[in-house]
Amino acid sequence: MKKAFLTGVTGQDGSYLAELLLNKGYEVHGLIRRSSTFNTDRIDHLYRDVHESGAKLFLHYGDLSVSGQLMDLLHSISPQEIYHLGAQSHVRVSFDMPEYTADITGLGTLRILEAIRKIGLKTKFYQASSSEMFGAAPPPQSEKTIFQPRSPYAAAKVYAYHIAQNYRDAYGIFAVNGILFNHESPRRGETFVTRKITRAATQIKLGLKDKLYLGNLEAKRDWGFAGDFVEAMWLMLQQEKPDDFVIATGETHSVREFAEKVFAKLNLDYNKHVVIDPRYFRPTEVDVLLGDADKAKKTLGWKPKINFNELIDMMVTADLELAKKEKTLVDAGFPCTNSQRII
Repeated sequence: MKKAFLTGVTGQDGSYLAELLLNKGYEVHGLIRRSSTFNTDRIDHLYRDVHESGAKLFLHYGDLSVSGQLMDLLHSISPQEIYHLGAQSHVRVSFDMPEYTADITGLGTLRILEAIRKIGLKTKFYQASSSEMFGAAPPPQSEKTIFQPRSPYAAAKVYAYHIAQNYRDAYGIFAVNGILFNHESPRRGETFVTRKITRAATQIKLGLKDKLYLGNLEAKRDWGFAGDFVEAMWLMLQQEKPDDFVIATGETHSVREFAEKVFAKLNLDYNKHVVIDPRYFRPTEVDVLLGDADKAKKTLGWKPKINFNELIDMMVTADLELAKKEKTLVDAGFPCTNSQRII
């Protein structure tokens, strides 16, 4: 039985990847941060108590800022595959917390690679790189496109990308970079723009909210389904030689188009509910991201299965069900909780 170690296991990508690996017969170990509240909703359906027979998902407390603990964990688990997904991954927040973003998103990668090197661990390492690294580079963007990061998050990811390459070349570590373009799902965090839109629109449909506040509607992104993208992560670590790959759908759509389609699906007038709030604009914007994933298609045999419209349908359907449950509580006299407020 193969062992895999995942950082960011409680996130959107981590939950889909853990699901995939468990279905393939892996023993999965996930890194989670200690908190006074549980943040395991996305993987609760996968988890079994460690005392039960057949348990294959194990969670370990730790933090990407603590190198010694990471080393101890990797030494004791000895995974054949490491998927490093954990990061401070919100681009707008990275402007507010640049030092923290650099430490976790950039140096977190270095700490894991150093642990692999010092232990002498024979493992395959996946680094979750981001299309945000391309920044101002003109589309389409491929593995040959020069990075032009436009945020502290993107700059930290560029560092992590290059340090993974350096450890691959310097120490012979099987390290790959998956340069993933935007990927969404019903498990996406509610402060990310796609989920923010589907959550608000479904709440508006049921009379729980009236307005949705957004920033730059003209930003264009290459949006895919997270469940498709984690399969590409796995495929990268099944290759004989490590390499770097762009993972994308090859289509770009604006935030405005995404919002219009969501509201139209719910038979709502988009113009009556969407309000521009300058506070959501980034100090430096990324105008267009459009990925060229030809290399991944040819080498990995990967291609997306869920298209843009199907992704919207999936997210709206899931959030409409969530909004219905919220409305039932509100109608029964229970106040809307913080987790139900649109941010």
